[in-house]
Amino acid sequence: MNYKELVNEVTRLLDEFQEDKQCIDSFTEDTAKDLKNLSSSDQKFIIDTFYGCIMHKKLLDVVVNIFYNHHGKKLFRVDRNLFIVVCYLAMFCLDDLGLDNFSRIIKSLDISKMHKFLSFFFNISNLTTHIQREWSHIYDAVVVDKNWITPLLRWCIEIEVLLDQLAKKMGRGNLPKKSPRKNTKPREFDLTQPKARPLPAPEVIPQQDKSKPVPTTTHRSPKEPEILDDMKQRNRQKALQILNDANSQQFRCANPQKSEKTQNVISQILQSHDAELQFDKLYTSGSPATQKINSLPVRLNTTAILREGVLYNRLLEEELQRLERLSQGASEPSAFLQWQKEMKEKDLQEELAELERRRLEGRISHEEAVLARERVLEHNHHKAQQTKEETAELMRKYAEKRLKEEKEMRELVQQVADGHKNSKAAKAKLHEIKQRIVKEVSEHSRELLSQALEEAQVELSRKMELIRQIRAFESVPLVRQKFVDDTETAGHDLLCEMSLAELRERLALLREFEQSELEDRRQRIFQEKQLKEQLLLEQLDNIALRRSLAEQAVLRSQEEKRMRNELREAVSRDERVLTLQKTLEQKQQERQKRKTEKNSMKKNEQVLPLTVKTTLNKKQQVLDEQHWQELERNLEQQIYGTLQQSSKKNGAGQNHRSSNTGLVDVTPIIWEEMQIYC
Repeated sequence: MNYKELVNEVTRLLDEFQEDKQCIDSFTEDTAKDLKNLSSSDQKFIIDTFYGCIMHKKLLDVVVNIFYNHHGKKLFRVDRNLFIVVCYLAMFCLDDLGLDNFSRIIKSLDISKMHKFLSFFFNISNLTTHIQREWSHIYDAVVVDKNWITPLLRWCIEIEVLLDQLAKKMGRGNLPKKSPRKNTKPREFDLTQPKARPLPAPEVIPQQDKSKPVPTTTHRSPKEPEILDDMKQRNRQKALQILNDANSQQFRCANPQKSEKTQNVISQILQSHDAELQFDKLYTSGSPATQKINSLPVRLNTTAILREGVLYNRLLEEELQRLERLSQGASEPSAFLQWQKEMKEKDLQEELAELERRRLEGRISHEEAVLARERVLEHNHHKAQQTKEETAELMRKYAEKRLKEEKEMRELVQQVADGHKNSKAAKAKLHEIKQRIVKEVSEHSRELLSQALEEAQVELSRKMELIRQIRAFESVPLVRQKFVDDTETAGHDLLCEMSLAELRERLALLREFEQSELEDRRQRIFQEKQLKEQLLLEQLDNIALRRSLAEQAVLRSQEEKRMRNELREAVSRDERVLTLQKTLEQKQQERQKRKTEKNSMKKNEQVLPLTVKTTLNKKQQVLDEQHWQELERNLEQQIYGTLQQSSKKNGAGQNHRSSNTGLVDVTPIIWEEMQIYC
């Protein structure tokens, strides 16, 4: 492909690529598959140019936007990607392409558009004002000046020559073309052609063997330089990307403070955890129903049966271990809780130490990064100094070489001048040399020709003898009928050689052995299946037994709960309990009244001195405490008396076991009510 088609292909790819919907790597791979019919150099140019335009889109968009702001009235928006490609080639590929290849690319495109764009882009005032200012908003000003502005200014003088050529070509395109003049063409004379002489009989030319063709790799350039260039380009792009990431993300590792967004998220998580806590909840919604009415049976599969069996076995083992520990006098769970608390404190200390270590490591990495950057700057400075010295040495060697060439040229001119003086003698000597060379060449050619004829004669005789032998072999009749004996071997003298009958016998034995193995495997699988079914049946029996025991325990707990509720209702309906409740309410109202009187006294005593006020408060507190202690003692005596009477009444109609249970259950209820009223 020529340069124009390559640039148009890159422009088409830029038009098709959608940055917000497509990934550049997958799009590049699909493009490489579509460009398989092109040469490797064309594929490399298209893919590298497209990838570079996408990677440096911000820089290129700045130039093209400023260009359209200045000359947008006379240009189409369709040509935007074309200007982006040309801008990328001028910024990043001009040193690699060279001025000649770059000029060919520009001349293959639209001359007027390229003249406008290049005259704008390589204008010193535009580069140093608008473009540099916009680029400095994206990258550091030092990087912009070093990597792009300085190289472009260095190419401005040579690009002016290209712009002059484009201007001349544009001027020639406006002039009318001159029509070519018709020259006189001579004609041959119409003469009678003489009869052709009969040609002599051609001599038999011996056919020589065909020589091997020249391998294609002789005139093909090796692939190693292209692979190396591709690797260099990828490494360069990777290094530039790493440099950009390092410049944009530097000093983030040593930032110990969290961002505002992180702090907001942490506060929201803490608030959600605090909202889930229910420390002040007084009442519960009650336990869910343990016995469901009309519950349908659930069919369990094999996995569910085995899982439930393992669960019951594990619970049984835990219960046995707990009983064994209790029988051996094991410690209470409080020791385990203490150990758990200590381990949590230890983990917290380790976590704090780890956070401190990470913070210090971040500070250390920050210092190492600063030192590494200083070392890189020193290395670059040393390398630049060394490059300057090498450049000066090369310039000195180049000057010496030019002086030497000028000296040799002067000597050559002197020799040519001396040769013109002796031209006649030189011509005669040259003529003799040519005659001698012609004579030697003719003798050598005659010798080669005679040698070739002899070799052709020998080859022809050899071929005739070979043809005679082949015809003799063909004239011998062939015996096409063949008798096969199944008991005989082929006669190849191999260790594993056998006859057809033996092979059939061995195959039959192998089939019988495989059939027996198949029957054994089936029998083994059937036995394993029966064992598995037996295990499942045992597990089902065990599960059913466990569930029945659990249901009985639930029924017993429900019955006990019902009896406890009945006792509580009976106690609550007792006249003495009701009188106690009324007295508690009266005491509570009296306490509230005293509290209001106390608040009014505090308001009146605000004008008194502080010492008098404190003494009165202390005396009042002592009196209040004594009064409430006396009330609590009276209430305890009344409640104990009531409990004894109710227990005697309930014990008359129940057995000894139920009476004990009632006393144990009612006592905490009365105490709880007393504490609530107090």
